Amino acid sequence: MRKATLYAFSLPMEAGVILRYQRLKTRDGLLVQLQDGDNEGWGEISPLPEFSQETVIEAAEEAKKRLAEWVSGQPLTDSLLPSVAFGCSCALAELTGELPKQADYRKAPLCSGDPDDLILRLDAMDGDKIAKVKVGLYEAVRDGMVVNLLLEAVPDLKLRLDANRSWTRAKADGFAKYVNPDYRNRIDFLEEPCKTREESLQYAADTGIAIAWDESVREPGFKVEPQQGVTAIVIKPTLTGSLVYCRSLVEEANRNGLQAVISSSIETSFGLSQLARIAHWLTPSTIPGLDTLDLIQSQLVRTWPESQLPVIQLDELTIEWQS
Repeated sequence: MRKATLYAFSLPMEAGVILRYQRLKTRDGLLVQLQDGDNEGWGEISPLPEFSQETVIEAAEEAKKRLAEWVSGQPLTDSLLPSVAFGCSCALAELTGELPKQADYRKAPLCSGDPDDLILRLDAMDGDKIAKVKVGLYEAVRDGMVVNLLLEAVPDLKLRLDANRSWTRAKADGFAKYVNPDYRNRIDFLEEPCKTREESLQYAADTGIAIAWDESVREPGFKVEPQQGVTAIVIKPTLTGSLVYCRSLVEEANRNGLQAVISSSIETSFGLSQLARIAHWLTPSTIPGLDTLDLIQSQLVRTWPESQLPVIQLDELTIEWQS
């Protein structure tokens, strides 16, 4: 007999987390539980304000419709709302045993704060030294100087940079001017430096700095294809869609010689732990971008290894819907 439950959560964020135009005070979303006889599966539905096309309220209403259909015996079809499609598909993949339990808890640390402290922390990293830096929040010249400093100080470091399409070509050139040409091949990739794909492609050709598609992956008509200067695609499943669709993007990237990186959209520890399992399953040779746990003040039901953050348990959540 099939059953489904939606639990609502609202977890306080750390102070100072700003997404584009607003400060994010709480991380709100839903946990979905599917039960079929003795089997159960779980997923997280958590649209990200300013980035998702749907709100939590819209996601909840859509999830209720899809789950009611599934409980009545119909297939669990993919929603057009990415967060619902992803959360429900994860729950179904757990239910059927398709989603492996092994996880890749490696993460490319998100660099912020004092550069001297960062250098010490990065230098002490074990294994592959890959870190991420958000650029485009301050002056492009400052970003270039910081990136150059980190690459100079830690010779075996590779950096992933994310500009979120924030630069004009002139600002992007200002950034590149301050990065030693000898270090540019240690920029693993720079996500969408310019406002258009065409500008970004030309920028890669002119500077030798590899780029990756992020926002473009979620736009209508996007195709994974080999392009000069493009080395990776970044897949944020909560913003992208179902597990089946995300897997197809990874497979297309592999066929075209591109790196596919599973990345977070500030999910809770519950969602992050599932992303770690997906990364181990679909992109085992690539370190995922999951260093967002500490942006939320507590964990949720499933915990991240070695985290000291307090944990909100299932019995502390509100049942939003049940059938």
